[in-house]
Amino acid sequence: MKRSYDMATRQRAKDATREAIIGAAIEAFMAERSFAVTLPSVAERAGVTVKTVLRHFGSRDALIDAAWMQAYHDVIAERAAPHNDIPTALRVLIDHYERRGDMVLAVLSDEHDPRAVHTADTGRLAHRAWVDDVFAARLPDDDPARSRVIDVLVVATDVYCWKLLRRERGLSVDDVLDRMSLLTESVLTGVDRGENR
Repeated sequence: MKRSYDMATRQRAKDATREAIIGAAIEAFMAERSFAVTLPSVAERAGVTVKTVLRHFGSRDALIDAAWMQAYHDVIAERAAPHNDIPTALRVLIDHYERRGDMVLAVLSDEHDPRAVHTADTGRLAHRAWVDDVFAARLPDDDPARSRVIDVLVVATDVYCWKLLRRERGLSVDDVLDRMSLLTESVLTGVDRGENR
């Protein structure tokens, strides 16, 4: 019985170390706004040695892949919004941009790193799916203009829209919410009136 307990305890400790290393890698991505993180910087953040990082992941590339997958799942969960509640959904989205928007913009600008390109492409698809889900109740599936309207809503809620309003205009979070709400509601009002066909 003691051996089984010891093995379970060891496994929990191993899992906790692995999670700490992944968390440290994500923190490094956020701090450096790049996938060009080093194993020593991750190890230092995690409070372990580089040898421990390699024992858990085998290589820097494997660590980055594992951390990217965790970050992606975290982002999807962070952006989850209630159905049929557009104001709350927009608030959730803007809160997400406040936490991660600058990092996302850095990744989008790193066209030479294949991981950054893949991340950007995956993020674009995820954002379009978010828009489709959030605004579904106001956009009938059989509407021939549905794809066109979703394109416009994607732009109105994109991280670049947040950047223009928040970083370049210097607006408050509440003002950004107001502007995104105005944009999206204007589009949806047009849909309701049949103006977007």
